[in-house]
Amino acid sequence: MPGRSIHRIWEHNPTIHAPARYKRACGYDPFIPDLLRDLPITLSGTALGAISEAEGAIRVLNTDAGPALAPLARLLLRTESIASSKVEGLQIGVRELARAEARATTGGHSGPTAREILANIDAMVMAVADAAEVPTFGVANIVAIHTRMMAHAPNASVAGVIRTQQNWIGGNDYNPCGADFVPPPPEDVHSLLNDLCETINDSALPPLVQAALVHAQFETIHPFADGNGRTGRALVQIVFKRRKLAQDYLPPISVVLAKSRDRYIEGLTAFRADGVASWIEQFAEATSHATWLAQQHLSAVRTLQDDWRATLRAAPHAPRSDAAAWAILDVLPAHPILTAAVAESATQRATRSIYDAIEQLVGVGILVPTSASRRNRSWEASGLLDLIAGLEAGVAPEG
Repeated sequence: MPGRSIHRIWEHNPTIHAPARYKRACGYDPFIPDLLRDLPITLSGTALGAISEAEGAIRVLNTDAGPALAPLARLLLRTESIASSKVEGLQIGVRELARAEARATTGGHSGPTAREILANIDAMVMAVADAAEVPTFGVANIVAIHTRMMAHAPNASVAGVIRTQQNWIGGNDYNPCGADFVPPPPEDVHSLLNDLCETINDSALPPLVQAALVHAQFETIHPFADGNGRTGRALVQIVFKRRKLAQDYLPPISVVLAKSRDRYIEGLTAFRADGVASWIEQFAEATSHATWLAQQHLSAVRTLQDDWRATLRAAPHAPRSDAAAWAILDVLPAHPILTAAVAESATQRATRSIYDAIEQLVGVGILVPTSASRRNRSWEASGLLDLIAGLEAGVAPEG
């Protein structure tokens, strides 16, 4: 990435509570990237082929899935959000998170990690549904995404606050001297973000190239004290959505990035040197693999839905074709652990019919109660969480 490093001195500070060597003055070199609008891009035939393949795969995913499978779109978006958190070390068991998500719909409480990951899901949904549709995307939209993303973080006070101090990656906690990477000084952040948003609003580049550049540049700017990675990965999906490459089904790219985290970081590091083209190619390959995984898992989930329907049809007292039980099966992939309130909202069916349907689905083993309690009840969709766990781990389904 063309740009320049500038040398600065971190002032001596005898007042901080730190080992003596960190109180001394020292030199550091923040990196100021060139504006994206001035960035020359030269791509090899191999890179262009990878870009074309990835964009084609995303279009096929969106064409094959179709509007009837809308609940599966939410499943992919949910998986992308969870995997994005995983890249940052925020990890929780699949069932534990699904139960926390269900508890949230009934006013229940969850642990801090679950709340933070659920906030990440909420922010991703907002980013795609709202920010991707605004006529002109701006810095305020980035701030809004970050605000919701960090709402339940331990350091929630930094939510939506563009930094006014120097930050750094790696090294020690007291100064940027010896850090792995020092982002631009705070006085350069706003102009760089404005340029980034101009690129998001432009359509001159292929969508995948645009998304790759926006993400890597955002990580280079590192405009927030925390939560930059998750916000930057949300911007990828916004570009895909705004460019109408992925209208409904967004490839869970963070699944692939989380599985190869070291290579991901190496790619971003190369971007800041002379590796813009290699980063774009790496990003295209990750997108292709993520899209392939999505296709495999969507097919497996559809097969599971077919099995559920066959089971329900074979029941001694199978419900009528217009019964709520069938409507629940349609939306179940988006809600691996279901509550009555979620089922009612998702199907627009009456409360009484929802409870009757849940009882029918429990009777044939499609729904399994998560506890024996009669309060704040929830039910797990048989077989679904195992598939979701595989998708989140970046593993193709068996069979």
